Amino acid sequence: MPLKMIRGDITTVTCDAIVNAANETLLGGGGVDGAIHRAAGKELLEECRKLGGCETGQAKITKGYALPCRYVIHTVGPVWYGGMQNEEALLRACYLNSLALAAEYQCETVAFPLISSGAYGYPKLAAQRVAMEAIRDFLETHEMEIYLVLYTETEPELRYAGLRRWFEAHYQEPPAKKQKKTDAVNGQQKAIGLVGAFRQRSEQNFAAAMSAEMVCEESVSLEEAVRQLDESFTEMLLRKIDESGMTDVQCYKKANVDRKLFSKIRCDLHYKPKKVTAIAFAIALELSLDETKELLQKAGYALSHSSKFDVIVEYFIARGNYNVFEINEALFAFDELLIGA
Repeated sequence: MPLKMIRGDITTVTCDAIVNAANETLLGGGGVDGAIHRAAGKELLEECRKLGGCETGQAKITKGYALPCRYVIHTVGPVWYGGMQNEEALLRACYLNSLALAAEYQCETVAFPLISSGAYGYPKLAAQRVAMEAIRDFLETHEMEIYLVLYTETEPELRYAGLRRWFEAHYQEPPAKKQKKTDAVNGQQKAIGLVGAFRQRSEQNFAAAMSAEMVCEESVSLEEAVRQLDESFTEMLLRKIDESGMTDVQCYKKANVDRKLFSKIRCDLHYKPKKVTAIAFAIALELSLDETKELLQKAGYALSHSSKFDVIVEYFIARGNYNVFEINEALFAFDELLIGA
């Protein structure tokens, strides 16, 4: 999964590089900047002193020291002035310049905080949208696993009024397991009746069943049976990709699926994907709801209104919104598994 959203402390994320939302001096500060410096140790500050600061929107790299990463990429986000001081372009540059440095240093995994959304005052939802779009654009031409780490205590729940109304109309709470006890006497009587009926029905139908089986064996040859086999999930997926005019790369990137996983699917005509993977490709191919159900059926799955994940996916498909990153934002807000996971 190229882009993952997680909640937690970025200083504990194990990856090749983490990104520090620094100030222009690069000498430490509050928030995530101070937390990274404390976790890395005094050696990080000593190296930062040699860098001569950093301009807003730019990025510089140091070693990770005591952190569980090889590198720390320091970038300076814009202060929010109401959106009238080129803040969005500068914030976007923070992500793209940091990712360019990560690629230059051959990093395969990178973790970002939500830059500028703390003391610099950038509205969190707007900051998250810029981050998602910048990362999405980078991933169109690069292979990298990227984490957007949102700190649990400070990130508000996203608000989806339309989706919440959709829930009210479509979501069905899974029925609780019934724990009713059956009267012992009535239960025994029912069991006796069922056994008798089963024996009688079995004796009456045994000969007919054997006869039907013999007729079936005689009328349907092995070759005919093989020809009647339906296409597999992989076969349908590859056919849909060809029909869409997309390349394989365009498809798995749009699905937010890792290249290695796609290679496994392509090389195995009988590959059994996870449900979330099947849905990821349905989203990438922009399938209708009926087509999505058909693709899922090939993998042995179905959409259920007792699943919050399924209801959210249906909501976006019904509205023709196939942006996997926007769908994942909603899934993340409702603490559901992300598409491509």
